[in-house]
Amino acid sequence: MKKKNPKSSALMELRDQEYKQKNIRVARQQIWVPYGAVSDHLKKAILLSEDAGFFSHSGVDMNELGEAFKKDWETGSFKRGGSTITMQLAKNLYLNPSKNPLRKVKEIVIAWQLEQALPKRRIFEIYLNIVEWGRDVYGAEAASRFYFGKSAANLDPLEAATLAALLPSPRSSRERNLLNRRNLILSRLARVGYLSAEEYNRVKEVRLFQKVEEQAPLIPQQD
Repeated sequence: MKKKNPKSSALMELRDQEYKQKNIRVARQQIWVPYGAVSDHLKKAILLSEDAGFFSHSGVDMNELGEAFKKDWETGSFKRGGSTITMQLAKNLYLNPSKNPLRKVKEIVIAWQLEQALPKRRIFEIYLNIVEWGRDVYGAEAASRFYFGKSAANLDPLEAATLAALLPSPRSSRERNLLNRRNLILSRLARVGYLSAEEYNRVKEVRLFQKVEEQAPLIPQQD
């Protein structure tokens, strides 16, 4: 995969089967773009929300993973994943989305293999192009066009934070949860100096899927 882009993923194939079984006709939306054609705003928002240590770890964040396992043990569930971007890519490309310890081990092993085979930038590029962003919407370019009617290269910080906020539950995010997560990401962008205090205070009040200047709704239709 150093130079050849994957045409599909395990998750895409699984979703296709699910839609077929339910007699739902959905055309897969995915437009591959190079790393440089994705807004730096989106890259930064994803890193701060999903994996701040991406460019420094070797595919697995042992501290975060340890905290996740501890939390799951205490609650008797398997909800907090602790997955890095590389681990998420491994899961999307090769595994099913079930949450269990065995799948997590496979995810870790594949993540290490990906880190040995590919440079960080390439890993992030593939992730940006195959990650699920809605019903049969995959990758930053398709998501940007679907939700905002523009290219991924032209996303502003607010739009970038909104897309990043969708990632944990792209098909089932509740509006209030999505809004809170978007504003959390915006606050992190402000905390690291990526947004000024003035910019942060201006955009955090904007409702979901609206333009900052015009306040015009751009509500996506997924059904």
